[in-house]
Amino acid sequence: MKLKKIIFKILLLSIIIILLFNNKNIDYKKNKKIVYTNINKIKKKKIYKNKNNLSLLLIFPFIILLFMIATGPIFYQNFWHKNYIKISILISISICIYYIIYLNSLFKILITLIEYIQFILLILVLYISSGGIFIEINKKINSKINLLILFFGSCISNLIGTTGASIILIRPYIKINKKNIKPYHIIFFIFIISNIGGGLTPIGDPPLFLGFLKGVPFFWTLKNNFLPWVFSLTILGLFFYIIDFKNHVNIKNKIKKDKKPYILIYGGRNFFWLITITISIFLENKIFHFIPDIKYNNHSISFIREIIIILIILFLYKNANKYAFKKNKFNFKPLEEICFVFIAIFISILPILEIINNLAQSNKFINIINYNTLYWSTGLLSGFLDNAPTYLNLLNAIMSTYDANIHNVENVKLYTKGIYSINNILELKAISIASVFFGALTYIGNGPNFIVKSIAEKYGIKMPSFFEYIIYFSIPFLMPVLIVIWLLFFYIN
Repeated sequence: MKLKKIIFKILLLSIIIILLFNNKNIDYKKNKKIVYTNINKIKKKKIYKNKNNLSLLLIFPFIILLFMIATGPIFYQNFWHKNYIKISILISISICIYYIIYLNSLFKILITLIEYIQFILLILVLYISSGGIFIEINKKINSKINLLILFFGSCISNLIGTTGASIILIRPYIKINKKNIKPYHIIFFIFIISNIGGGLTPIGDPPLFLGFLKGVPFFWTLKNNFLPWVFSLTILGLFFYIIDFKNHVNIKNKIKKDKKPYILIYGGRNFFWLITITISIFLENKIFHFIPDIKYNNHSISFIREIIIILIILFLYKNANKYAFKKNKFNFKPLEEICFVFIAIFISILPILEIINNLAQSNKFINIINYNTLYWSTGLLSGFLDNAPTYLNLLNAIMSTYDANIHNVENVKLYTKGIYSINNILELKAISIASVFFGALTYIGNGPNFIVKSIAEKYGIKMPSFFEYIIYFSIPFLMPVLIVIWLLFFYIN
């Protein structure tokens, strides 16, 4: 898959969406007076319609996709690798047709596609910029150094995001351990750097960034998530150190003779572009009101940021350090499966999230909702669905029980201070921690997980299957940590 083809497809999809928006805008303007004259009645009708028209059968496309992602690479590998693109497109189209024709909800599909384009562009620019950085290390590796790399990665995840930190560090991490690399090295990398590490700042992980856009103060997560973050990383780091030490990493690694230990970095200028990319993430009209955007149906759709990212992609690819690309064995193969599988994930989870949102606003949900149930419901949904919309849906549901509006910045700020209830801070803390930490539960829990897995497989590392990942790593190592965090920081409170 060449870069030009990727950019062309993204631009083509963007143009189609813009044209559809324009058509939709004409109808919207014609009915503008009708919409505003009786908006409360319309909202009630809309909710009633969603609850009745969204069939539970709509969850099956996602279940089928999840099942095939889990079993395909094991039981029917050739079929899966030859047909996963067709399967992903078929699932996506089937959901789109249902929404557009039966539910007359073209808008929701368009918003989902825009979110997908934004996701893929960010993944692509981080993949190219980090692929142009080659770090050569000639040092005798041991368990302490590995642990230091993981801890360093968890810290910078809060500065450049879990995706950026994962893509930058995974290659040198694999190479420094090349004499004794095992699947557990990659799994703990996913646990620590690709997920839990980014739990302190809105830059770290998408759910926290969305919370920041809604009005959660920037340093709120740092203040409230710090102790669970330190605790979880300490326990996971201890697990890793014991396993790594038993595998005798110290003995099997050798440095080049007659040379002192050194670290060489090729393509270091790309670090500047990584900082630029991180800053560009904040180019939202919601943050800087002078930045133009597209206003549609109470949604603010950014495009300046995306244009900047596309320009950076083209510049970086054309002016990349060729030696770094060569040493990193850079190609777009790891991104191919991500691009197609994730569009199916984005589209197929749409009805599931709507069903969950409807249930969350029901009286039964209101009667059982508290920070304990929020922790587990947010966490388990984030492990198998997209953690960003899960965060927003459950935050919206719990705030609505206090007659607060998630779309009102002042309401959100009052909620973060515990003005509506003494439990508000614990509720938001439960949603924030669970949406980030549980992302490590499966390969599809967070975007970087799949990328790290694909890069590791490119280097010849035999990664565990979807179910093996859960059974042999998530349940015995990650789940006990998540349970203890719940007991210490929520249940006892």
